[in-house]
Amino acid sequence: MNPENVGVVRGERPFEVEAVRADFPSLHQEVHPGRPLIYFDSAATSLKPDSVVQALDAYMAVYPSNVHRGLHVLSERATEAFEDAREAVASFLGVEDSARVIFTRGTTESINAVAMSWARSALQPGDAILLSELEHHSNLVPWQMVAKEKGLELRFAEITDDARLEMDAIEAALTDRVRLIAVTAMSNVTGTLPPLADIMDLARRRGIRVLIDAAQGLPHGDLDIRRLDPDFVAFSGHKILGPTGVGVLYAKRELLEAMPPFMTGGSMVVRVTRDSAEWNDLPWKFEAGTPPIGEAIALAAALRYLAAFPADQVAAHERSLLEHAHEVLGRIPGLRIVGPTDPAKKGPIASFTMEEAHPHDLAQLLDRHGVAIRAGHHCTMPLHTRLGIPASARASFSLYNTTDEIDRLGEALESIRAMFRRRASKPTPAAARQTSPAH
Repeated sequence: MNPENVGVVRGERPFEVEAVRADFPSLHQEVHPGRPLIYFDSAATSLKPDSVVQALDAYMAVYPSNVHRGLHVLSERATEAFEDAREAVASFLGVEDSARVIFTRGTTESINAVAMSWARSALQPGDAILLSELEHHSNLVPWQMVAKEKGLELRFAEITDDARLEMDAIEAALTDRVRLIAVTAMSNVTGTLPPLADIMDLARRRGIRVLIDAAQGLPHGDLDIRRLDPDFVAFSGHKILGPTGVGVLYAKRELLEAMPPFMTGGSMVVRVTRDSAEWNDLPWKFEAGTPPIGEAIALAAALRYLAAFPADQVAAHERSLLEHAHEVLGRIPGLRIVGPTDPAKKGPIASFTMEEAHPHDLAQLLDRHGVAIRAGHHCTMPLHTRLGIPASARASFSLYNTTDEIDRLGEALESIRAMFRRRASKPTPAAARQTSPAH
Protein backbone atom coordinates (compact mmCIF):
# COMPACT_ATOMS: atom_id res chain seq x y z
CA MET A 1 0.00 0.00 0.00
CA ASN A 2 1.42 3.36 -1.01
CA PRO A 3 0.99 5.81 1.90
CA GLU A 4 0.80 8.72 -0.54
CA ASN A 5 -2.35 7.27 -2.09
CA VAL A 6 -4.23 6.40 1.09
CA GLY A 7 -6.73 8.62 2.82
CA VAL A 8 -7.46 12.25 2.13
CA VAL A 9 -5.55 15.38 3.15
CA ARG A 10 -7.83 18.14 4.31
CA GLY A 11 -7.60 21.84 3.71
CA GLU A 12 -4.22 22.05 2.05
CA ARG A 13 -5.37 24.26 -0.87
CA PRO A 14 -6.97 27.72 -0.50
CA PHE A 15 -10.32 27.96 -2.27
CA GLU A 16 -10.21 30.25 -5.33
CA VAL A 17 -13.13 29.75 -7.66
CA GLU A 18 -11.31 30.63 -10.90
CA ALA A 19 -8.54 28.17 -10.06
CA VAL A 20 -11.20 25.56 -9.31
CA ARG A 21 -12.92 26.21 -12.63
CA ALA A 22 -9.62 25.64 -14.43
CA ASP A 23 -9.63 22.09 -13.04
CA PHE A 24 -12.93 21.18 -14.74
CA PRO A 25 -12.40 20.63 -18.48
CA SER A 26 -16.10 20.37 -19.34
CA LEU A 27 -16.68 23.97 -18.21
CA HIS A 28 -14.53 25.27 -21.03
CA GLN A 29 -16.83 24.69 -24.01
CA GLU A 30 -19.57 26.39 -25.97
CA VAL A 31 -22.77 24.32 -26.05
CA HIS A 32 -24.24 26.56 -28.75
CA PRO A 33 -22.39 29.09 -30.97
CA GLY A 34 -21.36 31.96 -28.72
CA ARG A 35 -22.93 30.31 -25.67
CA PRO A 36 -20.41 29.00 -23.12
CA LEU A 37 -21.71 26.34 -20.79
CA ILE A 38 -23.27 27.38 -17.49
CA TYR A 39 -23.81 24.17 -15.56
CA PHE A 40 -26.52 24.28 -12.89
CA ASP A 41 -27.39 20.56 -12.91
CA SER A 42 -24.98 19.30 -10.26
CA ALA A 43 -27.77 17.75 -8.17
CA ALA A 44 -28.33 15.34 -11.07
CA THR A 45 -24.64 14.70 -11.58
CA SER A 46 -21.61 16.85 -10.86
CA LEU A 47 -18.85 17.77 -13.26
CA LYS A 48 -15.51 15.99 -12.85
CA PRO A 49 -12.11 17.60 -12.21
CA ASP A 50 -9.05 16.64 -14.25
CA SER A 51 -7.69 14.47 -11.44
CA VAL A 52 -10.77 12.22 -11.58
CA VAL A 53 -10.58 11.90 -15.36
CA GLN A 54 -6.88 11.07 -15.12
CA ALA A 55 -7.41 8.48 -12.39
CA LEU A 56 -10.04 6.65 -14.43
CA ASP A 57 -7.97 6.93 -17.61
CA ALA A 58 -4.89 5.56 -15.84
CA TYR A 59 -6.77 2.48 -14.66
CA MET A 60 -8.33 1.88 -18.07
CA ALA A 61 -5.11 2.50 -20.02
CA VAL A 62 -2.34 1.19 -17.79
CA TYR A 63 -3.59 -1.45 -15.34
CA PRO A 64 -7.14 -2.51 -16.37
CA SER A 65 -7.06 -5.73 -14.42
CA ASN A 66 -9.49 -7.45 -12.10
CA VAL A 67 -8.87 -7.25 -8.36
CA HIS A 68 -8.12 -9.80 -5.66
CA ARG A 69 -6.51 -13.20 -6.15
CA GLY A 70 -4.56 -12.11 -9.24
CA LEU A 71 -0.88 -13.05 -9.09
CA HIS A 72 0.44 -10.74 -11.78
CA VAL A 73 1.62 -7.16 -11.56
CA LEU A 74 -1.43 -5.50 -13.11
CA SER A 75 -3.86 -7.30 -10.82
CA GLU A 76 -1.78 -6.50 -7.77
CA ARG A 77 -1.65 -2.85 -8.79
CA ALA A 78 -5.42 -2.72 -9.41
CA THR A 79 -6.10 -4.43 -6.07
CA GLU A 80 -3.85 -2.00 -4.25
CA ALA A 81 -5.50 1.04 -5.85
CA PHE A 82 -9.01 -0.36 -5.24
CA GLU A 83 -8.39 -1.04 -1.56
CA ASP A 84 -6.64 2.33 -1.21
CA ALA A 85 -9.87 3.84 -2.54
CA ARG A 86 -11.78 2.17 0.28
CA GLU A 87 -9.35 3.73 2.77
CA ALA A 88 -9.87 7.12 1.09
CA VAL A 89 -13.64 6.87 1.49
CA ALA A 90 -13.29 5.98 5.18
CA SER A 91 -10.87 8.86 5.66
CA PHE A 92 -13.24 11.28 3.90
CA LEU A 93 -16.11 10.15 6.14
CA GLY A 94 -13.86 10.58 9.18
CA VAL A 95 -14.08 6.95 10.26
CA GLU A 96 -11.35 4.41 10.95
CA ASP A 97 -12.84 1.03 10.04
CA SER A 98 -12.68 0.84 6.23
CA ALA A 99 -14.20 -2.66 6.29
CA ARG A 100 -17.52 -0.91 6.89
CA VAL A 101 -17.23 0.77 3.46
CA ILE A 102 -19.11 -1.30 0.87
CA PHE A 103 -18.76 -0.32 -2.77
CA THR A 104 -22.04 -0.41 -4.69
CA ARG A 105 -23.24 1.08 -7.97
CA GLY A 106 -24.79 4.11 -6.27
CA THR A 107 -27.15 5.41 -3.60
CA THR A 108 -30.06 3.45 -5.03
CA GLU A 109 -28.26 0.12 -4.76
CA SER A 110 -26.97 1.00 -1.28
CA ILE A 111 -30.48 1.68 0.04
CA ASN A 112 -31.86 -1.39 -1.72
CA ALA A 113 -29.14 -3.44 -0.01
CA VAL A 114 -30.34 -2.27 3.42
CA ALA A 115 -33.97 -2.89 2.50
CA MET A 116 -33.40 -6.31 0.96
CA SER A 117 -30.92 -7.53 3.58
CA TRP A 118 -31.30 -5.77 6.96
CA ALA A 119 -35.02 -4.97 6.78
CA ARG A 120 -35.96 -8.41 5.48
CA SER A 121 -34.05 -10.18 8.24
CA ALA A 122 -34.46 -7.79 11.19
CA LEU A 123 -38.01 -6.44 10.91
CA GLN A 124 -41.21 -8.25 11.81
CA PRO A 125 -44.81 -7.87 10.60
CA GLY A 126 -46.34 -4.80 12.20
CA ASP A 127 -43.01 -2.97 12.54
CA ALA A 128 -42.85 0.47 10.95
CA ILE A 129 -40.38 2.54 8.92
CA LEU A 130 -40.52 6.31 9.21
CA LEU A 131 -39.79 8.42 6.12
CA SER A 132 -40.31 12.08 5.30
CA GLU A 133 -42.28 13.65 2.48
CA LEU A 134 -39.00 14.94 1.07
CA GLU A 135 -37.62 11.59 0.01
CA HIS A 136 -36.30 10.69 -3.43
CA HIS A 137 -37.92 7.61 -4.97
CA SER A 138 -34.70 5.69 -4.20
CA ASN A 139 -35.39 6.20 -0.50
CA LEU A 140 -39.08 5.32 -0.83
CA VAL A 141 -39.71 2.54 -3.35
CA PRO A 142 -37.30 0.00 -1.73
CA TRP A 143 -39.19 0.45 1.55
CA GLN A 144 -42.53 0.05 -0.24
CA MET A 145 -41.31 -3.29 -1.63
CA VAL A 146 -40.10 -4.69 1.67
CA ALA A 147 -43.16 -3.34 3.49
CA LYS A 148 -45.49 -5.28 1.19
CA GLU A 149 -43.38 -8.40 1.52
CA LYS A 150 -43.02 -8.29 5.32
CA GLY A 151 -46.27 -6.64 6.38
CA LEU A 152 -44.56 -3.45 7.56
CA GLU A 153 -46.09 -0.01 7.95
CA LEU A 154 -44.64 3.04 6.21
CA ARG A 155 -45.17 6.24 8.15
CA PHE A 156 -44.39 9.76 6.93
CA ALA A 157 -43.27 12.90 8.71
CA GLU A 158 -45.15 15.75 7.07
CA ILE A 159 -43.35 18.85 5.85
CA THR A 160 -44.49 22.44 6.18
CA ASP A 161 -45.99 24.31 3.23
CA ASP A 162 -42.54 25.72 2.46
CA ALA A 163 -41.02 22.22 2.60
CA ARG A 164 -39.27 22.43 5.97
CA LEU A 165 -39.03 19.25 8.04
CA GLU A 166 -39.48 20.00 11.73
CA MET A 167 -38.86 17.72 14.71
CA ASP A 168 -42.49 18.10 15.77
CA ALA A 169 -43.51 16.31 12.57
CA ILE A 170 -40.99 13.52 13.17
CA GLU A 171 -42.19 13.01 16.74
CA ALA A 172 -45.83 13.12 15.65
CA ALA A 173 -45.23 10.31 13.17
CA LEU A 174 -43.39 8.07 15.66
CA THR A 175 -44.99 5.01 17.22
CA ASP A 176 -43.56 2.27 19.41
CA ARG A 177 -43.32 0.07 16.30
CA VAL A 178 -40.97 2.36 14.33
CA ARG A 179 -37.69 0.48 13.90
CA LEU A 180 -36.02 2.63 11.25
CA ILE A 181 -35.94 6.30 10.25
CA ALA A 182 -34.76 6.67 6.64
CA VAL A 183 -34.21 10.32 5.81
CA THR A 184 -32.37 12.45 3.30
CA ALA A 185 -29.53 14.71 4.40
CA MET A 186 -30.69 17.29 1.87
CA SER A 187 -33.72 17.39 -0.40
CA ASN A 188 -32.80 17.07 -4.07
CA VAL A 189 -35.65 19.46 -4.94
CA THR A 190 -35.99 22.10 -2.25
CA GLY A 191 -32.54 21.86 -0.69
CA THR A 192 -34.23 21.38 2.70
CA LEU A 193 -31.81 20.34 5.44
CA PRO A 194 -33.55 18.02 7.93
CA PRO A 195 -32.47 18.34 11.60
CA LEU A 196 -30.23 15.28 11.46
CA ALA A 197 -28.55 15.81 14.84
CA ASP A 198 -31.92 16.03 16.59
CA ILE A 199 -33.20 13.02 14.65
CA MET A 200 -30.16 11.02 15.76
CA ASP A 201 -30.66 12.06 19.40
CA LEU A 202 -34.31 11.02 19.24
CA ALA A 203 -33.49 7.72 17.56
CA ARG A 204 -30.85 6.84 20.15
CA ARG A 205 -33.28 7.49 22.99
CA ARG A 206 -35.92 5.29 21.34
CA GLY A 207 -33.58 2.55 20.08
CA ILE A 208 -34.44 3.25 16.44
CA ARG A 209 -32.02 2.63 13.59
CA VAL A 210 -31.31 5.54 11.20
CA LEU A 211 -30.39 5.50 7.50
CA ILE A 212 -29.14 8.75 5.97
CA ASP A 213 -29.49 9.23 2.21
CA ALA A 214 -26.40 11.38 1.77
CA ALA A 215 -26.50 11.63 -2.04
CA GLN A 216 -27.14 15.38 -1.96
CA GLY A 217 -25.84 16.31 1.48
CA LEU A 218 -22.35 14.82 1.43
CA PRO A 219 -21.00 16.89 -1.52
CA HIS A 220 -21.70 20.14 0.33
CA GLY A 221 -19.60 19.72 3.40
CA ASP A 222 -21.82 19.97 6.46
CA LEU A 223 -22.42 16.26 6.99
CA ASP A 224 -20.31 15.03 9.93
CA ILE A 225 -20.71 11.24 9.80
CA ARG A 226 -18.41 10.62 12.76
CA ARG A 227 -20.41 12.97 15.01
CA LEU A 228 -23.85 11.85 13.82
CA ASP A 229 -22.92 8.15 13.94
CA PRO A 230 -25.92 6.85 11.95
CA ASP A 231 -26.49 3.14 11.40
CA PHE A 232 -26.46 3.36 7.60
CA VAL A 233 -25.17 5.98 5.13
CA ALA A 234 -25.67 5.79 1.36
CA PHE A 235 -24.18 8.03 -1.33
CA SER A 236 -23.21 8.10 -5.01
CA GLY A 237 -19.85 8.88 -6.55
CA HIS A 238 -21.16 10.86 -9.50
CA LYS A 239 -22.81 13.53 -7.35
CA ILE A 240 -19.59 14.27 -5.46
CA LEU A 241 -17.26 14.97 -8.42
CA GLY A 242 -16.67 11.27 -9.13
CA PRO A 243 -17.76 8.95 -11.96
CA THR A 244 -21.07 7.21 -12.47
CA GLY A 245 -21.41 3.53 -11.61
CA VAL A 246 -20.01 3.63 -8.09
CA GLY A 247 -21.53 4.37 -4.70
CA VAL A 248 -21.03 3.53 -1.08
CA LEU A 249 -22.95 1.88 1.71
CA TYR A 250 -21.39 2.65 5.07
CA ALA A 251 -22.88 0.89 8.10
CA LYS A 252 -22.16 -0.19 11.62
CA ARG A 253 -20.03 -3.32 11.78
CA GLU A 254 -22.39 -5.31 13.98
CA LEU A 255 -25.22 -4.71 11.53
CA LEU A 256 -23.16 -5.67 8.50
CA GLU A 257 -21.92 -8.83 10.21
CA ALA A 258 -25.49 -9.87 11.06
CA MET A 259 -26.94 -9.02 7.65
CA PRO A 260 -27.12 -11.73 4.96
CA PRO A 261 -25.70 -10.84 1.53
CA PHE A 262 -28.21 -9.08 -0.72
CA MET A 263 -26.44 -10.38 -3.83
CA THR A 264 -24.42 -13.58 -4.27
CA GLY A 265 -21.78 -14.90 -6.65
CA GLY A 266 -18.02 -14.81 -6.92
CA SER A 267 -15.69 -12.92 -4.59
CA MET A 268 -18.15 -12.80 -1.68
CA VAL A 269 -17.47 -16.39 -0.63
CA VAL A 270 -14.50 -18.22 0.89
CA ARG A 271 -15.78 -21.78 0.45
CA VAL A 272 -18.45 -23.28 -1.80
CA THR A 273 -19.74 -26.84 -2.04
CA ARG A 274 -22.55 -28.23 -4.17
CA ASP A 275 -25.00 -27.46 -1.40
CA SER A 276 -23.74 -24.46 0.51
CA ALA A 277 -21.41 -21.48 0.66
CA GLU A 278 -19.45 -19.70 3.37
CA TRP A 279 -19.46 -15.92 3.19
CA ASN A 280 -16.30 -13.83 2.96
CA ASP A 281 -15.31 -11.29 5.60
CA LEU A 282 -16.36 -7.65 5.47
CA PRO A 283 -16.44 -5.74 3.22
CA TRP A 284 -16.20 -8.35 0.43
CA LYS A 285 -19.21 -10.30 1.74
CA PHE A 286 -21.37 -7.62 0.10
CA GLU A 287 -19.35 -7.15 -3.10
CA ALA A 288 -20.37 -10.09 -5.29
CA GLY A 289 -18.87 -10.23 -8.77
CA THR A 290 -16.38 -7.79 -10.24
CA PRO A 291 -16.71 -4.48 -8.40
CA PRO A 292 -16.58 -1.03 -10.05
CA ILE A 293 -12.78 -0.94 -9.92
CA GLY A 294 -11.84 2.06 -12.01
CA GLU A 295 -14.87 3.96 -10.77
CA ALA A 296 -13.91 3.39 -7.13
CA ILE A 297 -10.34 4.53 -7.83
CA ALA A 298 -11.68 7.66 -9.55
CA LEU A 299 -14.11 8.27 -6.66
CA ALA A 300 -11.14 8.32 -4.31
CA ALA A 301 -9.52 10.94 -6.55
CA ALA A 302 -12.73 13.01 -6.33
CA LEU A 303 -12.82 12.84 -2.54
CA ARG A 304 -9.15 13.79 -2.30
CA TYR A 305 -9.80 16.75 -4.62
CA LEU A 306 -12.78 18.01 -2.61
CA ALA A 307 -11.12 17.45 0.76
CA ALA A 308 -8.09 19.48 -0.30
CA PHE A 309 -10.11 22.71 0.11
CA PRO A 310 -11.02 24.02 3.56
CA ALA A 311 -14.61 22.85 4.03
CA ASP A 312 -15.69 26.17 5.54
CA GLN A 313 -14.44 28.08 2.47
CA VAL A 314 -16.31 25.78 0.07
CA ALA A 315 -19.46 26.03 2.20
CA ALA A 316 -19.19 29.84 2.32
CA HIS A 317 -18.83 30.00 -1.47
CA GLU A 318 -21.84 27.76 -2.06
CA ARG A 319 -23.82 29.74 0.53
CA SER A 320 -23.04 32.95 -1.34
CA LEU A 321 -24.21 31.34 -4.60
CA LEU A 322 -27.50 30.29 -3.05
CA GLU A 323 -28.12 33.68 -1.45
CA HIS A 324 -27.39 35.40 -4.76
CA ALA A 325 -29.69 33.00 -6.60
CA HIS A 326 -32.55 33.74 -4.21
CA GLU A 327 -31.96 37.47 -4.69
CA VAL A 328 -31.80 37.27 -8.51
CA LEU A 329 -34.71 34.85 -8.93
CA GLY A 330 -36.77 36.69 -6.35
CA ARG A 331 -36.74 39.82 -8.56
CA ILE A 332 -38.43 38.06 -11.50
CA PRO A 333 -42.21 38.64 -11.53
CA GLY A 334 -44.24 35.45 -11.61
CA LEU A 335 -41.33 33.26 -10.49
CA ARG A 336 -41.81 31.29 -7.28
CA ILE A 337 -38.97 29.53 -5.47
CA VAL A 338 -40.09 26.13 -4.21
CA GLY A 339 -39.15 25.28 -0.64
CA PRO A 340 -37.61 27.30 2.18
CA THR A 341 -37.31 31.02 1.43
CA ASP A 342 -34.44 31.41 3.88
CA PRO A 343 -31.18 30.24 2.24
CA ALA A 344 -29.78 29.48 5.69
CA LYS A 345 -32.25 26.59 5.98
CA LYS A 346 -31.27 24.80 2.78
CA GLY A 347 -28.46 23.52 0.61
CA PRO A 348 -27.34 25.02 -2.74
CA ILE A 349 -30.45 24.20 -4.78
CA ALA A 350 -33.02 26.65 -6.13
CA SER A 351 -36.08 25.00 -7.64
CA PHE A 352 -38.79 27.22 -9.03
CA THR A 353 -41.90 27.60 -11.14
CA MET A 354 -42.76 30.52 -13.41
CA GLU A 355 -46.18 31.67 -14.53
CA GLU A 356 -47.03 31.02 -18.18
CA ALA A 357 -44.13 28.58 -18.66
CA HIS A 358 -43.91 24.85 -17.99
CA PRO A 359 -40.63 23.79 -16.36
CA HIS A 360 -39.77 21.67 -19.40
CA ASP A 361 -40.15 24.74 -21.65
CA LEU A 362 -37.93 26.71 -19.28
CA ALA A 363 -35.22 24.04 -19.37
CA GLN A 364 -35.27 23.84 -23.16
CA LEU A 365 -35.20 27.61 -23.62
CA LEU A 366 -32.47 28.09 -21.02
CA ASP A 367 -30.40 25.55 -22.89
CA ARG A 368 -30.44 27.91 -25.90
CA HIS A 369 -28.76 30.44 -23.60
CA GLY A 370 -26.15 27.85 -22.63
CA VAL A 371 -27.68 27.29 -19.19
CA ALA A 372 -28.13 23.67 -18.11
CA ILE A 373 -30.80 23.08 -15.48
CA ARG A 374 -33.17 20.16 -14.83
CA ALA A 375 -36.95 20.08 -15.06
CA GLY A 376 -39.57 17.57 -14.03
CA HIS A 377 -40.48 15.80 -10.81
CA HIS A 378 -36.84 14.93 -10.03
CA CYS A 379 -37.86 11.41 -8.84
CA THR A 380 -39.95 12.94 -6.06
CA MET A 381 -43.56 12.58 -7.23
CA PRO A 382 -45.06 12.50 -3.70
CA LEU A 383 -43.17 15.69 -2.78
CA HIS A 384 -44.47 17.52 -5.85
CA THR A 385 -47.98 16.30 -5.06
CA ARG A 386 -47.59 17.67 -1.53
CA LEU A 387 -46.37 21.01 -2.94
CA GLY A 388 -49.31 21.12 -5.37
CA ILE A 389 -47.24 21.30 -8.53
CA PRO A 390 -46.71 18.70 -11.28
CA ALA A 391 -43.10 19.66 -11.91
CA SER A 392 -40.42 22.23 -11.13
CA ALA A 393 -37.34 23.73 -12.71
CA ARG A 394 -34.19 23.14 -10.67
CA ALA A 395 -30.91 25.06 -10.64
CA SER A 396 -28.34 23.34 -8.45
CA PHE A 397 -24.96 24.80 -7.63
CA SER A 398 -21.51 23.48 -6.85
CA LEU A 399 -18.09 24.81 -5.95
CA TYR A 400 -17.25 25.59 -9.60
CA ASN A 401 -20.17 28.02 -10.14
CA THR A 402 -20.02 31.81 -9.90
CA THR A 403 -22.43 34.65 -9.11
CA ASP A 404 -21.87 35.99 -12.64
CA GLU A 405 -23.35 32.75 -14.00
CA ILE A 406 -26.39 33.23 -11.76
CA ASP A 407 -26.79 36.75 -13.15
CA ARG A 408 -26.88 35.23 -16.64
CA LEU A 409 -29.51 32.74 -15.49
CA GLY A 410 -31.60 35.67 -14.28
CA GLU A 411 -31.15 37.56 -17.57
CA ALA A 412 -32.12 34.47 -19.56
CA LEU A 413 -35.24 33.92 -17.46
CA GLU A 414 -36.24 37.56 -17.90
CA SER A 415 -35.85 37.13 -21.65
CA ILE A 416 -37.94 33.96 -21.63
CA ARG A 417 -40.62 35.60 -19.52
CA ALA A 418 -40.81 38.54 -21.93
CA MET A 419 -41.16 36.14 -24.86
CA PHE A 420 -44.07 34.30 -23.21
CA ARG A 421 -45.76 37.60 -22.35
CA ARG A 422 -45.47 38.80 -25.96
CA ARG A 423 -47.03 35.54 -27.14
CA ALA A 424 -49.80 35.82 -24.56
CA SER A 425 -50.63 39.40 -25.59
CA LYS A 426 -50.49 38.73 -29.35
CA PRO A 427 -54.06 38.67 -30.73
CA THR A 428 -55.31 35.55 -32.43
CA PRO A 429 -56.09 35.86 -36.20
CA ALA A 430 -59.84 35.87 -35.44
CA ALA A 431 -59.43 38.58 -32.80
CA ALA A 432 -57.24 40.58 -35.18
CA ARG A 433 -59.93 40.48 -37.90
CA GLN A 434 -62.57 41.66 -35.43
CA THR A 435 -60.46 44.67 -34.39
CA SER A 436 -59.31 45.62 -37.92
CA PRO A 437 -60.96 48.75 -39.41
CA ALA A 438 -63.58 48.05 -42.13
CA HIS A 439 -62.62 48.81 -45.74
